[in-house]
Amino acid sequence: MAATLGLHEKKHKVTVVGSGNWGSTVAKIVAENTRQHSEIFEEEVQMWVYEEEVTLSKDSQHYDASVGDAPQKLTTVINKYHENVKYLPGIALPTNVVANPSLQDAVKNSSILIFNLPHQFIGNVCKQLQGHILPFARGISCIKGVNVSEEGVSLFSEWIGDGLGIYVGALSGANIASEIANEEWCETTIAYDPPPMDNSRNPTPRTRSPTGGVGAPDLTITPVDMQHRDARGRKSKTRLTPLPIEYPPLDHQTLKELFDRPYFSVSMVSDVAGVSLGGALKNIIALAAGFVEGRGWRNNTKAAVMRVGLLEMVKFGKEFFGETVHTATFTEESAGVADMITSCMGGRNFRCAKMAIERGVSVEEIEKSELNGQKLQGTSTAKEVNVFLKARGLEQEYPLFTAVHDILMGTYKVDDIPKLVARQAHDFKKSQ
Repeated sequence: MAATLGLHEKKHKVTVVGSGNWGSTVAKIVAENTRQHSEIFEEEVQMWVYEEEVTLSKDSQHYDASVGDAPQKLTTVINKYHENVKYLPGIALPTNVVANPSLQDAVKNSSILIFNLPHQFIGNVCKQLQGHILPFARGISCIKGVNVSEEGVSLFSEWIGDGLGIYVGALSGANIASEIANEEWCETTIAYDPPPMDNSRNPTPRTRSPTGGVGAPDLTITPVDMQHRDARGRKSKTRLTPLPIEYPPLDHQTLKELFDRPYFSVSMVSDVAGVSLGGALKNIIALAAGFVEGRGWRNNTKAAVMRVGLLEMVKFGKEFFGETVHTATFTEESAGVADMITSCMGGRNFRCAKMAIERGVSVEEIEKSELNGQKLQGTSTAKEVNVFLKARGLEQEYPLFTAVHDILMGTYKVDDIPKLVARQAHDFKKSQ
């Protein structure tokens, strides 16, 4: 009777895995919503924090004379003052965010795991989590980008999902953490294709769930009676455990209630590959935008670069993830065109590429002098994508991506962009 009425015995518990500026911002968002929708979610949100020590200066509002300059554990400071003083200073976190230095304890009994950490730590974190999460847990990856090699393209969401034996969707968009933390309005895109064995895909009274209701939009790529499929439309190699019916359906409506805020508008889609690719390929386009602006070329040129770049993003997605990718993910969603625009207006890839041309040095030299040797996502993605395309004889099919790589390598100069891009770009458009 309870299920018929739409009531459920259990609530979803949420854990944010990661606590940098973006991780802390996401924890703020979801904690506000778990409190608002306490009929669906447990109010407390666990946030795993890699433990380190911090010292509060005398001009900090949290300075305690009895402690003085003695180092304090970051988790202790967060839980006492409800602020991540190191990675998101000046932003009040909801009191129901609990910083936890134990990864395994933080995820205990959580049915929703939100991953927000540098991609190079995914493997190690997943190893530590194996055997310590609910087998039916579901995840959302807020980690932008994809892994590209000569062999193929893999999504971070599927790295995590395959490593833990769970289904993981993806969140991406024109999302600068500091602006969102200050509650400056923006949009984001969440891609989630509910596994067919979950109660979110079975007949329920929820007419707003992905497959429910007469005339409801088709938001899914996996028919209910089929084994769950991966981002390429293939039968998934991960054997999933169904979400018990005791929990509220974990569908588009539930995820929107978890993430959507008055200052953070969520659009739900099922195209995990498209959302993930947008967060990676836009960095190559941002380098191109920085190159031309550094050269002294202005808005017309940058607009042309962005137009061609958007076409190549769509082409890449359709060519290599054609079974699941939708053009609209790139052309209509925050995870596509909006994220590309933001990155080309002032993102780190854009700024460093512009600086390199203005100073007459390589981007690699800018990485060393301005980023302490840290690599830009755009430079590594441009090189990885070129290796991938070259192995398939497709470099000339992606003239802008190839031009950016060749400029990074010193083979061509920014002045060569028009001749490298213009003809092929228009030929590509005519072929569509």
